Amino acid sequence: MPVLPSLFALCAARITIRGMALIRNISDTALLAAVYRARESERADPLFRDPFARRLAGERGEEIARSLVFSEKNSWSWFTRTYVFDQVISKEIAAGCDMIVNLAAGLDARPYRLTLPASLKWVEVDLPEITDYKQELLKDEQPRCALERVRLDLADTAARRELFAKLAADARQALIISEGLIVYLTAEEVGALAKDLSAERSFKHWLLDLASPALLKLMQKKMGKPLEQADAPLKFGPEEGPDFFKPYGWRLMEAHSMFHTAGKMKRLPLLFSFFYHLQKSQAFQAKRPWSGACLFENASRTNS
Repeated sequence: MPVLPSLFALCAARITIRGMALIRNISDTALLAAVYRARESERADPLFRDPFARRLAGERGEEIARSLVFSEKNSWSWFTRTYVFDQVISKEIAAGCDMIVNLAAGLDARPYRLTLPASLKWVEVDLPEITDYKQELLKDEQPRCALERVRLDLADTAARRELFAKLAADARQALIISEGLIVYLTAEEVGALAKDLSAERSFKHWLLDLASPALLKLMQKKMGKPLEQADAPLKFGPEEGPDFFKPYGWRLMEAHSMFHTAGKMKRLPLLFSFFYHLQKSQAFQAKRPWSGACLFENASRTNS
């Protein structure tokens, strides 16, 4: 009889260890994003192709995805975000962008998979661990532009300002992208980052994803606990929406609702598709679970 309690205790311990190991820190959310890029790429009719996503996600990425039921049910929002960012980035490059600075680059493989001019400079900024992991897995691949990786904690204000100044001096028309970053920051941290970026006049545009307060609250309820345990709580969903960035020198140019883009591209679940046909506004809505990709213009360029 004592064998049964011992086996039960052992199994329980394994489950606990397994659960704790799934999302260890904020960098592990990059594995989750890579999983959804891989799944979309493997469809017969993909919105985009990322041949590196499956390799980068690994088995642990799939385990993380399967452990987050809410995320799995709303996987359309993950790959729709990738699609929208791809479209905006390509348009910006066609309009003369000569540098892209990817903040919290994670496992993004755009320098390897997008059609890019060889003259384009692409700078990835992220923590050392996730940067080293990606560099090792892609060491035999050739990027399609001039790629530089910077190992930096963006919370280090002095270091990031030094980096921004250095990059700005080498650019004429830079696009900043921060996909999946600001939701993990406080309003004060987002404001400080926005101010530091707008101080550099050659940083012309900033592309980011934004959540409404209603969506933030829903995500905190449905998937917040494992993220909090990994010291990566969801924090930012401003009542003002895109207007939050005005005092920090950024003017909204365009906003793309993830929900409506997914509906247009026929990626919404059946029930959600019904609501898509009822309401097609792209505009930010604080009281609804809205998320969108927002492209901002640096107002300091036009006001000086």
